[in-house]
Amino acid sequence: MITTVTADGKKEYEFIDMLKKRAENSGNDVTPIVSEIIENVRENGDKAVYDYTVKFDGKAPENAEIPLSEIDELISKCDKDYIETIKKAATNIADFHNRQVQQSWLTTKNNGVIMGQRIRGLKRVGIYVPGGTAAYPSSVLMNAIPAKIAGVEEIIMCTPPQKDGTPNPNIIAAAKIAGVDRIFLMGGAQAVAALAYGTETVPKVDKIVGPGNIFVATAKKLLYGTVDIDMIAGPSEILIVADETANPKYLAADLMSQAEHDKLASSILLTNSAEIAEKTTEELARQIETLSRKEIISASLDNFGAIIVCSDIEQVIDFANELAPEHLEVCCKNPMEYVGKLDNAGSVFLGNYSPEPLGDYFAGPNHVLPTSGTARFFSPLSVDSFVKKSSFIYYTEDALRKDAEDVIRFADTEGLTAHANSIKVRFDL
Repeated sequence: MITTVTADGKKEYEFIDMLKKRAENSGNDVTPIVSEIIENVRENGDKAVYDYTVKFDGKAPENAEIPLSEIDELISKCDKDYIETIKKAATNIADFHNRQVQQSWLTTKNNGVIMGQRIRGLKRVGIYVPGGTAAYPSSVLMNAIPAKIAGVEEIIMCTPPQKDGTPNPNIIAAAKIAGVDRIFLMGGAQAVAALAYGTETVPKVDKIVGPGNIFVATAKKLLYGTVDIDMIAGPSEILIVADETANPKYLAADLMSQAEHDKLASSILLTNSAEIAEKTTEELARQIETLSRKEIISASLDNFGAIIVCSDIEQVIDFANELAPEHLEVCCKNPMEYVGKLDNAGSVFLGNYSPEPLGDYFAGPNHVLPTSGTARFFSPLSVDSFVKKSSFIYYTEDALRKDAEDVIRFADTEGLTAHANSIKVRFDL
């Protein structure tokens, strides 16, 4: 089911190379199809979106946008306990992200110079939310709440209709609680294109965020530059760091919680204990028999899962930083002592009672995270993802006169005489 590797400085790195190729190759086959969809939507707008909705989703609603008057009726179909749960989750997510808010600032110098930075939310953001077999209301909360906190003026959500052409009530409920302004029933690459270019009914947005299948991910990648995006997400992944005190039952459960996302998902256990490795393998075989997505989990673990036994915990930590995982669990005796050593990870889960699903749904930190080793240089989705910053400068005449020669010298050194002249004409230099 899952490969166990003893780290020897070679085998573990061969595994990393395989994972990188998995991410690099994803999307290549569908790029021509997605390019055609994007161009069709750009040229034909709503009609193209409607036709693709019928083709891919089975039935298109008469009106793509859900009227505000129908939203409460849709929400009434939801389980009341579910509504309370997403309200609690929304509170936790808002509390965490409110702490990320930055303020505009201004500073003055004794010579009268004023400089500063202005921070404000984007004007309009589009959120894509899967709504078919993989309907994730949690993604609505994770994307819309920080956007709202950032001061985004208008949040547009696109989600595909169900087979009968109706919306998923659970997603609509999450959208209302999270503060989404307008909701359109459309999915796939065509929805991404509609958000990027605008159509007769869908407004053009400044940024598109949210998960989706390979067609959605490829569309976002191709449209980056026309519109901003959150990140180019690869297959999901979890890395668990465990010492000899870890519980194999928990480790196996957490590895499979990520493997069930996708056959391309990657679940890796790094440990300094051969005994933990062996017992975790036994637990995987036992627990998988009771799970509904057994086939997907098995394929994921077979192809992209591994238990890597290292010589000591220091080697475990070094290799974890090398992998730079999306999700990183630390199941060790004293997990807090490793916080300062784990430099490359999207989100870190500390201790035996902080499993990854807690972060997916409820705790508060964002679950939109960098994948495929990009945690080396990318960060999770945050309030910062939805703001833009401008700097400003004010110099008095005397202050500019004092610095004029230095600015001219820079310009002359770079061969930009018009730059230098811009300073010279002010002082007849």
